[in-house]
Amino acid sequence: MTGFLGAAEEYLALRRSVGFKLTGAGPLLSDFASYLASNGAETITTEVALTWALRSPSPSQAAFRLQTVRTFASYLQAIDPRTEVPPAGLLTDPGRRSVPYLYSETEIASLMAAARALSPALWAATCETVIGLLWATGMRIGEVLRLDRSDVDFDTGVLTVWETKFNKSRHVPLAASTLSALADYDRHRRKSRLCPDPPSFFVSMAGRRLHYRGFSTAFIGLLAATGIPSVPVTRRPRIHDLRHSFAVTTLLRWYRTGEDVQALLPRLSTYLGHADPASTYWYLSAAPELLALAAERLEPTEGQES
Repeated sequence: MTGFLGAAEEYLALRRSVGFKLTGAGPLLSDFASYLASNGAETITTEVALTWALRSPSPSQAAFRLQTVRTFASYLQAIDPRTEVPPAGLLTDPGRRSVPYLYSETEIASLMAAARALSPALWAATCETVIGLLWATGMRIGEVLRLDRSDVDFDTGVLTVWETKFNKSRHVPLAASTLSALADYDRHRRKSRLCPDPPSFFVSMAGRRLHYRGFSTAFIGLLAATGIPSVPVTRRPRIHDLRHSFAVTTLLRWYRTGEDVQALLPRLSTYLGHADPASTYWYLSAAPELLALAAERLEPTEGQES
C-alpha cells in the first residue's frame, strides 16, 4: 500500500485513462485520504466513509461523496482485501443513477426456463423471447415492445429501431442464434391465428401489442420464481438492468480477449443507441472487475519503463 493519497491518485489516473474527467472526484478523494490519515484509519470501513460523507450539509452532496468513496473502495479492495465497500443505496440522491444489478448467464437461463413454464404456450414464448432479446442485444424494453413485424428483417438479420430515445433510429445486427429464436417465435405467433392479426412483433395473451405493464408483472413473478437475486441487494433487479448487463458483459469479453476497448467503445455506443460515448463510458465503473482489467492494460510490460 502506497498510502491512501497515493492509491487515490493511481485510481484517478486509471479512470481518466479510460475517458472519465472526474473533475470533482479528485479534491474529494484527496480530502477523504486526509480524513483517514488524521483519524489513524488503517483501511476504509463503511462507518468511516459514511461519517466523512455526512460532513456535507447537503443530502445530495453527501450521497455524491459516498458514491465517490464506494467506487474508489471497489478498486482498492483488489489491493487490500480488508477494504469495506459501503453498500449501495446507503445514502441516496434521486437525481443520480442507481447502481445496476448485473445478471449472470445462469440467472438469465433460469429466467428463460421459468418463462417456458408459463401458460398459455404463446404467452410463455413471448416472455422467453423478450427476455432473450433484451439479454442478447441490450435494447431498451420500450424499443422491444414497439417492434413491428416489418422491423425484423430475417433475410439480412437486422432489426430496425425507429425514432427511439433522443429521436434517433438505428439498425441492430443480430447473432445467428438470436435471429433463429425470433424466427421460431414468429412462426409460433402466426400459427396461433390471432384475430385480428396485429402489426406488432410481440403480442400479449389477448393477441394485441405487448405492453410494459403486462410484461413487467410477469417479469417480477419470474424473478420471484427463480429466487433472483440469490444474495441480498438494496433493491429488486429491474428489466432495464438486462441492458446494463449486456453492456458490461460485452466490455468484459473485449478486455478478456485483448481487444482495443477504447477503439470499440464508440461502436458499442452506436449499437446501444446512446446520444454520445460518454453514456457508454459509465459502464466502465459498473463492475469492479472492469476497473481491474483496465488497470492491467495500464501496467508496463516487462522491459518497459514504469
